[in-house]
Amino acid sequence: MSTAQVNNSKITVYVVSCWIFAAFGGLMFGYDIGISGGVSGMDDFLIKFFPNVYERKLHAKENNYCKYDDQLLQLFTSSLYLSALVSSFFASKACQLLGRRPTIFMASAFFIAGAVISAASEHRWMLIVGRILFGVGVGFGNETVPLFLTEVAPIQLRGAVNILFQLFVTIGIFIANLVNYATSTMHPNGWRVSLGLAAVPAFLLLIGCFVITDTPASLIERGKEDQGKAALKKIRGVEDVEVEYKEIVAACEQAKQVKHPFRNLIKAASVPPLVIAIFLQIFQQFTGINAIMFYAPVLFQTMGFKSDGALLSAVITGLVNVGATFVSIYAVDKLGRRKLLLQACCQMLISQLAIGGILSVNLKETGTLDRTLAAVVVVLVCTYVMSFAWSWGPLGWLIPSETFPMETRTAGFAFAVSTNMLFTSLIAQAFLTMLCKMQAYIFFFFSAWIVVMGLFVIFLLPETKGVPIDSMVEDVWKKHPVWKKLFKNE
Repeated sequence: MSTAQVNNSKITVYVVSCWIFAAFGGLMFGYDIGISGGVSGMDDFLIKFFPNVYERKLHAKENNYCKYDDQLLQLFTSSLYLSALVSSFFASKACQLLGRRPTIFMASAFFIAGAVISAASEHRWMLIVGRILFGVGVGFGNETVPLFLTEVAPIQLRGAVNILFQLFVTIGIFIANLVNYATSTMHPNGWRVSLGLAAVPAFLLLIGCFVITDTPASLIERGKEDQGKAALKKIRGVEDVEVEYKEIVAACEQAKQVKHPFRNLIKAASVPPLVIAIFLQIFQQFTGINAIMFYAPVLFQTMGFKSDGALLSAVITGLVNVGATFVSIYAVDKLGRRKLLLQACCQMLISQLAIGGILSVNLKETGTLDRTLAAVVVVLVCTYVMSFAWSWGPLGWLIPSETFPMETRTAGFAFAVSTNMLFTSLIAQAFLTMLCKMQAYIFFFFSAWIVVMGLFVIFLLPETKGVPIDSMVEDVWKKHPVWKKLFKNE
């Protein structure tokens, strides 16, 4: 049964199945990111819900950068993230009071309801209600799954296990691109199939809830010490878990003294992870990644690819996204977090500047790129996506989930999730308008942010590889040249 035994833990079939089933929460989120842009570009969908956008798209002298600029169409995408933003705070409370597993169950149930209503939509309001339910599912899932994965992973594999969430996000995006490619020719209801199939990853997550155990930390935190110890033995695959059990009990005892975890986020031990968690989420969005992933088919159509060519190009970038995430799983616990983030800043910056340069010179408001330049842009998008996928994508979720102390972990991570959703919704709502107004210069806008991100990592983000979650204050924050100043009076 075991394939490895390190630090008094074995990798068993059961624990691997726990990781994989929980990671289906990422598949759910990724499928939705990937499906939105493809559906937004389908003629049947536009004719039914956004006829004015369809008319503009047909216009003979259409503006390449402005044909999809419509606030209601962007609201179709962004409403999900506003819903996820609000629901992540309710998910934080559910996580704390009910446990990780029931909260994951609720995430899948909301998402299935969203898929059913979206696929059955006859009116715009039904479409938005479906998106809001999707959003509640995403809010609950993104709050709980990364925490679950971090808490059940053995320390020496914590980074790799947590990145399973992001790996499944990328697989979800890729599958969505394939589905859109297949359904784009299914007239007039291809968009219904695309949206309805979102229920599949949610259903797999629902089944997974009957397989996975709740995390030992969550059980002990809720006063179920015996169940917590049994769960710890089960996920570690060994009987002797006394040392780790006592560490978790001590952390939970300390957490019980805290009556208002959100208020405690302003105390010294929680300030560095809170600042880092919030800025990592802001930066993750201002790399421009979701702008490219949401609207990849639309973006490639803007460059002159026909509709099916645009979807195929999006499939290619989706495949690169999945492949590069495996690099992160392999490297994160060997090279560490900082090296991956800084290397990616360099690669993303070069890619974005090159894309912006080619489009600003060669893609005017009308006309298209020639085939060679269009292919070069697809390659550059792939090098950009690749570097994001082994760095800011997975580490934006990993680092916040491993740095908060027990007493503020769910509250702090709720801030990370809600910040991500806020800025994802802002980008989703604004990107097509920004593309219309800024044209190719939008890529220079994102490039400037990548420089800021690199400086943030250099000066404010310490390495957390191999540090036990409950030792972060002593081993990381109190030794960091900037953050140690918060602890002067302790």
